[in-house]
Amino acid sequence: MEMKTRLVPLADRMRPKTAEEFFGQQKSFGEGTFLRNSLKTGNIPSVIFWGPPGTGKTTLAFLLAQMLQAHFIALSGVVSGKKDLQKILVKAEENKGAQIKTILFVDEIHRWNKAQQDALLPHVENGLITLIGATTENPSFEIISALLSRCRVVVFESLSDEDIERVLFRAIHDKRNGLGERKLCIEKGAVKFLAVCAHGDARTALNALEICAESGSLSVQFLEQFFQKAYILYDKKGEEHYNLISALHKSMRGGDAQAAVYWLLRMLEGGEDPLYIARRLIRFASEDVGLANNTALLLANTVFDACHKLGMPECGVHLAHCVVYLSRSEKDISAYTFYNQAEKDVKQFGSLPVPLHLRNASTPMMKNLGYGQEYMYTPLEESCDQTYLPEILMKKYAKGNMTKNRTKNTPA
Repeated sequence: MEMKTRLVPLADRMRPKTAEEFFGQQKSFGEGTFLRNSLKTGNIPSVIFWGPPGTGKTTLAFLLAQMLQAHFIALSGVVSGKKDLQKILVKAEENKGAQIKTILFVDEIHRWNKAQQDALLPHVENGLITLIGATTENPSFEIISALLSRCRVVVFESLSDEDIERVLFRAIHDKRNGLGERKLCIEKGAVKFLAVCAHGDARTALNALEICAESGSLSVQFLEQFFQKAYILYDKKGEEHYNLISALHKSMRGGDAQAAVYWLLRMLEGGEDPLYIARRLIRFASEDVGLANNTALLLANTVFDACHKLGMPECGVHLAHCVVYLSRSEKDISAYTFYNQAEKDVKQFGSLPVPLHLRNASTPMMKNLGYGQEYMYTPLEESCDQTYLPEILMKKYAKGNMTKNRTKNTPA
């Protein structure tokens, strides 16, 4: 292998050159998908590739441009801007005159601000360029709606262990761009172990393989040292943040303590602030457990205090204590339901007057106006017919009271 080739990372050398060499993403690029069908017509729409790192977004962009025989231009959303785009548009006009398609690939397109994304709009719309944007962030949050409406979103999934193994074996046996000339000694089960450790990220797998190749062998022991801590996919400000806290909340609501603690650990191992989780547990104690177990709110507050005093990793067990307790508690959402309904009523009806019998007659004039008249003092008088809402709301609820919304959970 030439030294110049050796200087290029293995992951880049092994980028697929044909559709047959592209592993995984059958839902996005398999037979019958709109991308494959678009290739048959020789024209693809502007697209946003959304998915985890190392799943083939950049590779597929290169591959599509090659299969369409288009002029491919790549930009990084981190370091590029409108000036770079202006230069590209000049070249795109030249290509258009020569009947050549221009594909602009913007990696990490979510890093472009609104003005930069706005600058793309007219040129995507009139077809001067075909945009392929790649992002690990939810496009609904990071891509402006005008640009998003002009693109198809293609969702990429983490590669399966089997797909990662195919990627690795291809690199191991490829003599031109891979490690086929290196005569790598491979321990039984090492490739499968590496595939599992890569967590669906082909780039991570190939980078680890390349480091192993420098020692001449691929062993489970070496990989265990390399992957001292499994890589946890977690973005504290992105979609995965909301996915995991939602999973934690719903697991506790459903009474599955084991699942809830798993999602808790996913967040903590990903670097989440324990105080954020503790705040969510305080909310859960009133929103979901509520009046079914008032001690839950006391415990949640105590755990928040413990997290504040101790920090990680010591406070992890306190969070787990609270999560298990909340999961196993009965649930009563009365406070949450009543609050939401009252909020809607206030917004819909505005400042409804307080009924006269509920008002305090603190002056003789107020008493003469009827303040406090006919009010029944509940501790001493029969007051079952006394009302406490404005008349318009009484009529609204005349058909029946709100249900108590209490459920039970079987300890898990």
